[in-house]
Amino acid sequence: MVRTGTGLVRGAAGDGVVSFKGIPFAAAPQGPLRFRAPVPPAGWDGVRDAVAFGAAPPQSPPAPGVPAIWRPGDGLDCLTVNVWSPDPGAAGLPVMVWIHGGAWKIGSSGMPQFDGATLARSGVVVVTFNYRVGFEGFGRLPGAPDNRGLRDQIAALEWVQGNVSAFGGDPGNVTVFGQSAGAASAVLLLAAPGAGGLFRRVIAQSVPAGYQSPAEADRATAALAGAAGVAATWEELSALPPEAILAVQDAPLTGPRAGGGAFGPVIDGDLVTGPPWEAARAGRDTDLICGFTHEEYRGFGPVADPATVDLAAVAEAFGLGPEAAGAYRAAYPGSADGEIFVTMMSDALGRMPTTRVAEAHAGAGGRTWLYDFAWRGPALGAAHGIDVPFVFGDGDSRFAARFLGSPPPAGFAALSGEIRTAWTSFAATGDPGWPRFDPGHRRTRIWDTVPSDAVYPLEGSRRVWERVMPR
Repeated sequence: MVRTGTGLVRGAAGDGVVSFKGIPFAAAPQGPLRFRAPVPPAGWDGVRDAVAFGAAPPQSPPAPGVPAIWRPGDGLDCLTVNVWSPDPGAAGLPVMVWIHGGAWKIGSSGMPQFDGATLARSGVVVVTFNYRVGFEGFGRLPGAPDNRGLRDQIAALEWVQGNVSAFGGDPGNVTVFGQSAGAASAVLLLAAPGAGGLFRRVIAQSVPAGYQSPAEADRATAALAGAAGVAATWEELSALPPEAILAVQDAPLTGPRAGGGAFGPVIDGDLVTGPPWEAARAGRDTDLICGFTHEEYRGFGPVADPATVDLAAVAEAFGLGPEAAGAYRAAYPGSADGEIFVTMMSDALGRMPTTRVAEAHAGAGGRTWLYDFAWRGPALGAAHGIDVPFVFGDGDSRFAARFLGSPPPAGFAALSGEIRTAWTSFAATGDPGWPRFDPGHRRTRIWDTVPSDAVYPLEGSRRVWERVMPR
């Protein structure tokens, strides 16, 4: 048993790790707390069994035919944490806190691919948690705080500060790590005033550029409220059950959006003051690993038929200008337009935002490491999300099988072990084991069957994007 600030919890031991699941870090955001900032949970008497994950945040299934992880009967009591510890009786173990991705629209810490047991056996305390997604977490609403999902993340990190020592962890040595929306969230927290002092290091896997201006967020709320047939007010929207909002949550989508969601972090001038690379610059005192998968786009959709690709139109859609198509062809000679399309989309969805984060952080004097995950799986290549199974040592989940096949290739276990060693070493000591990325020595770890270190490999793309994302 472990005593937390709100009461005793009983976990489950197995295979060298003790796990504790479904511990509340905030009250259920329902009734008068709907669309409000998180508040502390009520305590309890006796011992609470912490052996099952809490409910997922309200969300629709990620794709047709995929099982739902939230159903209307699950309600809104979703703000819980999970802890895996190799020794709750220890003291001073490094702590790694995971922020899941999902376009700020889907996801839950209880998904099998985020099981922290394997990482914890490397000698770290692993924490995962839920945060509100979609309109519940990021819709802009008069009288309600913006960026509630990010505020949930800060509340979870505050819980870690106050409680992780009881699980054997060191609250002074916390590394936040996340992928996709979770990576961007972690980077944005570098500059968030409420997150100061809550973590020491960040690992950001595939940082997207997803953020919204207040005007964009207001338009999205108006479109959603209109589709639901109610006024865009707290009173009317908070009276709707979550499933009614989910039914119209995509109504604001009027064109292609990176990540596929209508709601995400809003530049509110308070918690979020700019895009992730500006936050990275402001967070220069925090150690940072960031990186991308080499073929990010292959995780989002089918590769275009070269006969139908209009590279100039794609470039124009990203604000690059039609001349960028020729610049891409010059940068990648011999590549067919279909492959250049994958390159351009991969750059837009993760490679260039992540590069910009690394450059901003290193340029401000921050200790920065960059990687390019180039190992290609049998189905989707080096697609967005393929790094997650390697980080968690997961070769068996449905999520892992999508990238790795079943069973995974023979080289999976060895490369996963090397990546986990790098991640946990960084959490423990601040050194992942490869050269730092800095303005004078743009060294990049290439994660492949045989890992190597090289000069930054995407200079051609970076030059094309420099006008849109200047250093």
